[in-house]
Amino acid sequence: MPSIESLAAGLFWPLATIGLYYLSKMLYRRRPSLWLSPLVAAPAALIATALMLHANYQDYMHDSGWLLALLGPATVAFAVPIYEQRGLIKRYWPVLLFGVIVGSATAMVSAWGFASLLGLDANLRLSLMPRSISTPFAMVVSGDIGGVPNLTAIFVVITGLFGAVAGQALLKLLPLKSGMARGALYGMGAHGVGVAKAHEIGREEGSIAGLVMVLVGLTNVLAAPLIAWLLHSA
Repeated sequence: MPSIESLAAGLFWPLATIGLYYLSKMLYRRRPSLWLSPLVAAPAALIATALMLHANYQDYMHDSGWLLALLGPATVAFAVPIYEQRGLIKRYWPVLLFGVIVGSATAMVSAWGFASLLGLDANLRLSLMPRSISTPFAMVVSGDIGGVPNLTAIFVVITGLFGAVAGQALLKLLPLKSGMARGALYGMGAHGVGVAKAHEIGREEGSIAGLVMVLVGLTNVLAAPLIAWLLHSA
């Protein structure tokens, strides 16, 4: 039977992760800033804590792996925005389908191309390819095509943060007047972080961004076997 000390030690990292996430979320609500976003502040605080305690990634995952496993059931929740926006999908499905396919292909090809130019090995290239998909979907795609899912999750977060910053700059440069265009830009280029930024602009933009993010994830998961076959045949 495990001792109280071992149980307490096993709960430290999960509780620290959840606690720091909610703390950063509270701070972000009071003072919205990219650096106070839970996707930035919480991981930064966890890394600082791990360094102070001389802990490593294996120590963290040993106790907190079940949090990562919850991403699977959480994926089911992505059916909600699709159902809520079913009328929009019926009206604009050709545009949405074209944008999702072109955007996904561009993201994967550019990731593979730049990684190849930098001389990165095959594992890193494959892990980078799904970087423009939300985390639950990206980890599935990464595993299917031969990448490292945990590494892909890091690339997803980095892409989302840079995508949100780039999205703000692009909206000032590009003549995007419709809420659909602005929302699609964020949903395709910055997934979860982009959806949050889109909601700050407007309700329509946020809804479109969330819908595009989900459609991109589903499309890539369904296409993953084909992508893997093309990569291994090349």
